[in-house]
Amino acid sequence: MGRLRAGRLCPLWIAHSEDACAQGRAELFTVTRAPPPPEPRVEAEPQPQLQPQPEPQPQQIKEEIPPLPPKKVSVARKLTVGINGFGRIGRLVLRACMEKGVKVVAVNDPFIDPEYMVYMFKYDSTHGQYKGSVEYRNGQLVVDNNEISVFQSKQPKDIPWKSVGSPFVVEATGVYLSLEETSPHIEAGALRVVICAPSPDAPMFVMGVNEKDYNPGSMKIVSNASCTTNCLAPLAKVIHERFGIVEGLMTTVHSYTATQKTVDGPLKKAWRDGRGAHQNIIPASTGAAKAVGNVIPDLKGSCPRTLLAIPIRLSSMLRPASRSTTTSSSSFPGTTTNMATVIGWWTSSATCSTETSEAGWTASATLCSRARTCPSCPCPQLPLLPPRKVGVPREGPAPLGQR
Repeated sequence: MGRLRAGRLCPLWIAHSEDACAQGRAELFTVTRAPPPPEPRVEAEPQPQLQPQPEPQPQQIKEEIPPLPPKKVSVARKLTVGINGFGRIGRLVLRACMEKGVKVVAVNDPFIDPEYMVYMFKYDSTHGQYKGSVEYRNGQLVVDNNEISVFQSKQPKDIPWKSVGSPFVVEATGVYLSLEETSPHIEAGALRVVICAPSPDAPMFVMGVNEKDYNPGSMKIVSNASCTTNCLAPLAKVIHERFGIVEGLMTTVHSYTATQKTVDGPLKKAWRDGRGAHQNIIPASTGAAKAVGNVIPDLKGSCPRTLLAIPIRLSSMLRPASRSTTTSSSSFPGTTTNMATVIGWWTSSATCSTETSEAGWTASATLCSRARTCPSCPCPQLPLLPPRKVGVPREGPAPLGQR
């Protein structure tokens, strides 16, 4: 037998027996080597699937901003008012403050007993009875549960305004009118002073006319002018801004005041002023036109004036006749084509008192709005009152020829 090689197929002639060889037959067998046992299959461990990595985004470079310095906030407080003089104007100022929600902290008057203050404030012959509660309790005037300190100092320098929180002071005596006379209020602790009468040297303001010119940094004492000025100035402002005034003539029909006599009597200043206020129409002088020139500089010296004091207790009328640069409407009586007559009326002392309380409120809010430049300013943080629309023409009644 031949030699077998492993792994190869070899055809061989194999004799099974002698018979097979004798017969000459042979069978072909194919001999193959048995295959080796299969090697154990080793399964590969599953590889963890890798999550797709997001593409790196470009990082924004953050600028380092230095921290802001802490804001300096001014001390907030409500508007407080002190009244010097509890006469006709002082009492009406207190009424106006109560109606507007302005807190009054003190009243000074050396000539009126506190119990008498309650009586005079509660019952007013002209404006009627006060609807709220008024009493004197534990040394204080209590109005609608608001406690008001009562002082009786004769000089402004002696009034303890600091003890009630340095209020805005309303100077309503009619005696102290100049800067020199009213500055002791500031020295005694008042924050600001509003004079309820024309002043010879203090800045003068009329609400709705020039209150935007108020400078809280330099104007600690201001004047609210007179009641007649508070009527004339807004009228003159509207006419002057809409048409332009060249010259004018003002006549005031005014109710009687406390300076007049109830019956005829001697008066050295002017003989006719000594006539009884209830029986006569008395011509007098007025500083309203001059005051209008202070609040509207363009009209300084252009309005001669006349005052007629008439025997009525309340309400007054103003009849300014102004010459305009344009032709006047036919609905206004006039002497020429460019002369018009306008009539206004007001309630004298009540008008002045209400405007005074509003002026104090506006001055207070103006102080606070500018407190950013003065971090230590203790002024009250109050909103400004809605601005008045002055100088904007509005539709009025149709002219006489079109009615």
